[in-house]
Amino acid sequence: MTASVLLDTSFLISLVDRNRANHGVATQYYKWLLEQQSPLYFSAIVAAEIAIKQPITDFPLKNFRHIPFNIPHSTEAARIWNLLGGHDNGDNRSVVRDDVKIMAQALHEGISFILTEDAFTLYKYCERLRVSHKLNIRAIKLADGFDSRRLSD
Repeated sequence: MTASVLLDTSFLISLVDRNRANHGVATQYYKWLLEQQSPLYFSAIVAAEIAIKQPITDFPLKNFRHIPFNIPHSTEAARIWNLLGGHDNGDNRSVVRDDVKIMAQALHEGISFILTEDAFTLYKYCERLRVSHKLNIRAIKLADGFDSRRLSD
């Protein structure tokens, strides 16, 4: 079965920036997913985060399926936020809210995986909900290295 994957901001930045520590891992996942003809999703939330520091046209947009952020996503985001009970002390609330929106989009769109370099918020919260059986999406951290077996249901 071909994995559907939502690409987080940090993954995409690592993909295009050769100076990032996880550039090689991001490239391996990207090439493997293209070879597998896996659907790669690009969120409007991610586009907004990227556009703060660089043009989104720096990214291979033609290979992505674009997801706008709509009412069903916002309803799902509120539900996920409430399941979390907010954010941990020390975590930036606006960052966590954007990560929750990304998780909500993945859940609503039936996307099984999120590729990320962000171990401190997106991965942490997604895994917290997954292991407590409140969310059926798996976040995959680039820091764990490339392993295509992580992209199997």
